Amino acid sequence: MLRVGDKAACMACRNLVSTNMGVRFRVPLQKLHPLSRAIHHRYSGNSNPQRPPHRAAARYFSSMSRLPMRPPKPPPGSGGRGHQQQRNFWAIRLAARLLKLRYILLGSAVGGGYTAKKTYEEWKDMLPDFSEYNWVIPDFVRELSNQIDLDKLTKALPEIEEIVKLLPDFDKIGENFSFLKSLLSSETTGDPPLKATDSSAEAKQDANDKQYKKPSDKEKFDQLQEELLRTQLKYQRMLERLEKENKELRKVVLQKDDKGIHQRKVKKSLIDLYSEVLDILSDYDANYNTQDHLPRVVVVGDQSAGKTSVLEMIAQARIFPRGSGEMMTRSPVKVTLSEGPHHVAMFKDSGREFDLTKEDDLAALRHEIELRMRKSVKAGQTVSCETISLSVKGPGIQRMVLVDLPGVISTVTAGMAADTKDTIFSISRAYMQNPNAIILCIQDGSVDAERSIVTDLVSQMDPQGKRTIFVLTKVDLAEKNLASPNRIQQIVEGKLFPMKALGYFAVVTGKGSSGESIDSIKDYEEDFFQNSRLLKDGMLKAHQVTTKNLSLAVSDCFWKMVRESVEQQADVFKASRFNLETEWKNNYPRLRELDRNELFEKAKNEILDEVISLSQVTPQHWEAILQKKMWERVSTHVIENIYLPAAQTMDSGTFNTTVDIKLKQWTDKQLPYKALEVAWETLQEEFARFMAEYKGKDQDDIFDKLKEAVKDESIKRHKWNERAMDSLRVIQHNALEDRSITDKPQWDAAIMFMEETLHSRLKDTDSVIRDMVGPGWTQRWMNWTSRTPDQHVRNETKNELERLLKLHDEHTAYLANDEVTTVRKNLEARSVLVDPVLIKDTWHQLYRRHFLQKALSHCNLCKRGFYYYQRHFVDSELECNDVVLFWRIQRMLVITGNTLRQQLTNTEVRRLEKNVKEVLEDFGEDQEKKTHLITGRRVQLAEDLKKVREIQEKLEAFIEALHKEK
Repeated sequence: MLRVGDKAACMACRNLVSTNMGVRFRVPLQKLHPLSRAIHHRYSGNSNPQRPPHRAAARYFSSMSRLPMRPPKPPPGSGGRGHQQQRNFWAIRLAARLLKLRYILLGSAVGGGYTAKKTYEEWKDMLPDFSEYNWVIPDFVRELSNQIDLDKLTKALPEIEEIVKLLPDFDKIGENFSFLKSLLSSETTGDPPLKATDSSAEAKQDANDKQYKKPSDKEKFDQLQEELLRTQLKYQRMLERLEKENKELRKVVLQKDDKGIHQRKVKKSLIDLYSEVLDILSDYDANYNTQDHLPRVVVVGDQSAGKTSVLEMIAQARIFPRGSGEMMTRSPVKVTLSEGPHHVAMFKDSGREFDLTKEDDLAALRHEIELRMRKSVKAGQTVSCETISLSVKGPGIQRMVLVDLPGVISTVTAGMAADTKDTIFSISRAYMQNPNAIILCIQDGSVDAERSIVTDLVSQMDPQGKRTIFVLTKVDLAEKNLASPNRIQQIVEGKLFPMKALGYFAVVTGKGSSGESIDSIKDYEEDFFQNSRLLKDGMLKAHQVTTKNLSLAVSDCFWKMVRESVEQQADVFKASRFNLETEWKNNYPRLRELDRNELFEKAKNEILDEVISLSQVTPQHWEAILQKKMWERVSTHVIENIYLPAAQTMDSGTFNTTVDIKLKQWTDKQLPYKALEVAWETLQEEFARFMAEYKGKDQDDIFDKLKEAVKDESIKRHKWNERAMDSLRVIQHNALEDRSITDKPQWDAAIMFMEETLHSRLKDTDSVIRDMVGPGWTQRWMNWTSRTPDQHVRNETKNELERLLKLHDEHTAYLANDEVTTVRKNLEARSVLVDPVLIKDTWHQLYRRHFLQKALSHCNLCKRGFYYYQRHFVDSELECNDVVLFWRIQRMLVITGNTLRQQLTNTEVRRLEKNVKEVLEDFGEDQEKKTHLITGRRVQLAEDLKKVREIQEKLEAFIEALHKEK
C-alpha cells in the first residue's frame, strides 16, 4: 500500500516542490504521464493561488493513501527521477483499474446471490397450490423431489443483513474517485498544451452535448410510468402463458388412467370447504339464534352498471344470461371461484359439469341459471331472495366467494311488482350489513356520477370504507365521452362520491357485444390502458387498472378478512351449540335429537303402518258398517218417495206397480252413486279411526297436523274405479227385482227391519208434531212454559183434524178443498183464524203419524202371514206387499254391502295406500310443507342443534386446512 512518508511519496513531493521553486525536470513536461501533468498544473503557481500548494498536495496524497495500491519495483537499470515518477503514476492507474474490477466482482457476487434468493421466493409465491394434486405425481418424481431439499437451498443463499455487511463503504470510495475524476476532466486545468492535447476529445464531447438535450422531470416520469406499465403487462402475459402451459400439463396428467388414478377421491380444496359452510348458512332460517358473519364478496351496483361483466372477467367465462336494459339478475347468485385443472362450472345440487371452454356448455349453463332464477321468483314478484349456488374452477382463477345481487333500480317500470325496488334494497342490505362482508361496489363510468344510487347505499352500510372496494367500469366510454378526464381521476381518488373505500379500480369489460370472448376482452383492456391518456398522464396508477389486478386485490382482501374473523365465528357457533345442548338435556332428557327430516320419516312409517292396518279389517265388520251407512243414506228416499206414495194407494196391484217403477228409476239414477259415496266415506272413517289410535303416542303431538294433511290430501286425490259403478248398478237392479222370500227367517228379518224403520219414522213424526203445537198440559204445569200464538193456532188446527180422522179412518193422504174450508170455518167459530196452507201442513204430519201407526199394526199381523205368502192366497189384510218391499230393500243392502266390501279390500285399500305414499313423497320434497306440518319447540331445537353442529364441524375442518396452508 502507498502511504504518506514512503520513499515514492517523498520523491513525488520533492519533484512537486522543485517544480514550484523553478527547478527543471529531467524529463520534458510533454513526455510526462497525463496524470503527472495534471498534478503539475493543479499545484503549480498557475492554478489556484489562494490554496497553498503543499496543503493541496497533502490532501491529495492523504486521499490516495487509502487506495489499495503497491508501487511496482523499478526494473533493473532504470535510473532518474523522471522514470521513477512515471512508473509511480502507472502504478496508481493500474491500482485504480484493479480496484474497480475487484469491487465489480464483489458486488456481482453478493448482488447475484441476493437477486437469486429474491427471485426464487417470488416465483415460489406465484406458483399455485399443488398439494391437492399430489396423487397424480408419479412415485419416482416424488422421490426425486424429496432428494432435492429446496428449503436448504433457500437457507444456503445469504440473508440481506449478511449482504449489507459484505458491501464496502461506498461513501469513502466516492470521495476517493471524485478527485481522480476531476483530475481526468479537461476542464480542471488551464494549461494550454494539455488542453490542446485533449482538444479533439473535448470537441467531440461538445458535439454530443449539443445533440443530446437533458429531458425534463415530467418526461422522465412519463417514461418511467410507461416503462412500468409495459413491464407489468409483460409479466402478466408471461404469467398467463405459464398458466396455459400449466393447464395443458394438468390435462395430460389427469387423462392418463393407466392405474386408474383419476377415479380416486380428490381432497376438497380450502375454498370448497369454506363454500360448504356458506351454503349451510344460506339455508339457515332467520329465527335461529346464530348470526352469519363469515366473509364473502358482495357485488352490488346499479342496474346495467356492469356487475355481471366484472364477475365474468374474474371467473374468466361468460356464464351469466345477458339482456340489453332488461333486469337479468333476479336472485342472488353465489359463485365459488377456485383453482383447478379444467375450466368447469357446477351447481351445488346437481352433478352435471359444464365445460366452460365449449360454447354449447356455456349456452346451456346460462339457460340453466335463467331457469333457476325464474323458478325461484314467486308469483306476483319480480326478484327473489333465494340464493343460487354455483362453483367455477379453472387454472389461474383467484380463490374467493362472490355473491352477485340484483341491480339497484331507481324506478319500478311496467311489468315489475310494486315492491321490487324495496325488495332489492332489503336483499342488498341483508348481505352488506354483515360486518365481515367485502363490498365490491360497481359504478358505470359512462354515465353521470349524480345518477348513481348504489353509492349512497354502500356509504350507509360501510361509512368508513374499511371493507369496500370501488370499481369503475366502462372507462373506455368514459374517456371518450367525458369532456374533462380529471373527473375520472376524482372518482378513482375517492373525491367525487360520498363514500370511502379501501381501493379504487378502473376496468374495461368489453366493447358491449355479448359475443366477445374473455381473451379478446382482456387484450382490448390491456391495449386500451397501455395507450390511454389516463395512465400516461398519471391520472390512474398502474396497479389500479385491469380486472387482473382487481381480482388479485379482491382475493387478498377476502382471505385477509377470512383469517381475521373465521376463528371468532367458530367460537360463536361453539357457544351457541353449548346453549342448545343444555336446553335439550333439561327439557328432553330421554328423547333422541331427531330433526324435522328424521321426524318426517318416522311419521311416514307410522302412517303407512296405519294404512296397512285397513287390510286387517274383517269382512263382517266392513259389511255391517256399509249396510248401516247405506240405509242411513237412502232410508229417507225409500220411505218418502217409494213406500208412502205406493202404500197410500190402498190397492195391491197399484202398490207393486208403483214400487217397481220407482225402484227402477232409483237404481238407474241415484242408487249406485249413493253406494259408492257411502263406501268411500266408510273407507275414510276407518282410515281416520286407525290413525286416531296412534294419536297421542308422541309426547309433543307433532305428527297430528301431518297425519290430518296426509289423510285429506289422499282422499282428495282418490277416485273410485269407474267400472265398479256399472257393475254395481246391475247387481242392485237384479237384487231389487227379486220378490221370492225363500224361508221364514228371511220373512221375520224383513218384518223386524220394517218395524224398526216405521218406529223410527213414527218417533220423528211425533217430535215434529210436538214442535208444531208446543208443550202439552203436563209440561206447561211442570216446567212453567206456555205456547206461542202460532203454536196455539197449530194446536187448535191439530185437534180439529184429529176429529176428522176419527170420523174417516180410511181417509186418503190429501184433504179435499171443501174439507179444508170446513176445518177453517170451524176454527173461525172458535175465534181461531187460520190459513189454508197451515191446515194442509198440519194435516200432512197428522196423516203421516196415522198411516205409520196403521202400518205398524199391519206389520204385526204379517208376522203370521208367511204361510199365506207362500201359497199366494189373496187376502187384503195378509198380502203383506209392504213386507216384501222391505225384504227387497234389505236384500239389496246386503248384496250392495258385500259387493262394496270386495271392491274395498281387493282394490280401493291398495289404491289408497298408493295415494298415501305419493302424498308422503310429495310432502317429503316440499321443505316448506314439512316446516308447516311438523312444528314445535322440540323440532326447532333439534333443527338448531343439527345445523350448529354441522357448521361448527365444517368451520373446524376449514380452520385446520387454513393453518396447514400457512
